[in-house]
Amino acid sequence: MHPQLLAEREVRIAPAAVAPRRLVILGATGSIGRSTADVIEGAPGGFVVEAVAGGRDGASLARMAIRLGAWFAAVSDPAAYGDLKAGLAGYRIEAAAGPHAVEAAALRESDLVVAAISGAAGVGPTHAALAAGRQVALANKECLVCAGDLFMRTAAQAGTRILPMDSEHNAIFQALGSNTAEDVEEMILTASGGPFRTWSAEAIAAATPEQALAHPNWSMGPKVTIDSASLMNKGLELIEAHHIFGISAHKLGVLVHPQSIVHGLVSFADGAVVAALACPDMKVPIAHCLGFPARVPTAARRLDLAAIATLSFEKPDFGRFPALSVAMAALEQGGAMPTVLNAANEIAVEAFLARRIGFMDIARIVEACCQAAARDTNGRTPQSVAEALDVDSSSRERARRLVG
Repeated sequence: MHPQLLAEREVRIAPAAVAPRRLVILGATGSIGRSTADVIEGAPGGFVVEAVAGGRDGASLARMAIRLGAWFAAVSDPAAYGDLKAGLAGYRIEAAAGPHAVEAAALRESDLVVAAISGAAGVGPTHAALAAGRQVALANKECLVCAGDLFMRTAAQAGTRILPMDSEHNAIFQALGSNTAEDVEEMILTASGGPFRTWSAEAIAAATPEQALAHPNWSMGPKVTIDSASLMNKGLELIEAHHIFGISAHKLGVLVHPQSIVHGLVSFADGAVVAALACPDMKVPIAHCLGFPARVPTAARRLDLAAIATLSFEKPDFGRFPALSVAMAALEQGGAMPTVLNAANEIAVEAFLARRIGFMDIARIVEACCQAAARDTNGRTPQSVAEALDVDSSSRERARRLVG
């Protein structure tokens, strides 16, 4: 059994703590951060927020710090410090700015660090929290996609663990139960199919950012929503699952499930299949991580299977959604390729949202970057955050040149 999972199984039998859990929230002003705040407010007396951190919106971060009664607030962009400080006027909340301030927030004393900073910006502070022995609820895909081996090794060495907060990985974690990785025949992540599930290849190629952002089931940030529309999101999640659960690439699969009710399935060696179901609401996996191993009540909509009546599943169409096959190839190749994939995708998505490239150009640019990286002599797995960020930086530059 994967050592990370073994530690998690052992924790399940521990009695729930009576004292409030002390939290740090990285990415407090994003969609995950806001949903986390909703869960906290729905469980009065259950949590104390030590620190919050954000990116560029100092005013919003100040409001979140006040709302949650945090002791410390850190904004990554120094230019946003004035707005943060002004928003906290009259409150005894310490404020700081810059990447080092965000890392300082991650290192504050806590029982759990919610890692929800999107993009490569979340890699450094999240790794610092793990290295310091903090338990991490991970909602940042880039950490494991860019440096999964490093993160899992760091968690094991520090004697701590990573709790999966993404809905799909959290579903797999719950479906896995007390079983071991050796018992697993296949892990299946589900994808809604996004707004283009029934569109033709020609229509998808002509899609606008507004159309790509119109997700039928989930309310997410723009980058994640575009990834969902291209199915790149599911490819990144396969890479994450490989690291979190210690499962080889050939045991990982994807099914398109437009109702977004079944979030993950585990098929076992004896033929049994266990699925985790819930209405599409991020408060469900967030609450599971915040309270683990106890359950935290939420106001999330309850599942009514009789009302839904039908749950359907389809195989993904790699012809119309080539980004998924590009990501799966990067997982198979391993080494630094997932890091390259993630960096190139961020640049390509940014260019699409700015209307500089078409929707299908996202997968084309990412694949071109991966092919170019495969010709490089140094494709070894990043052994440190600095190495991962170096690969990330060079891959972004290559993607920018391809965008033109």
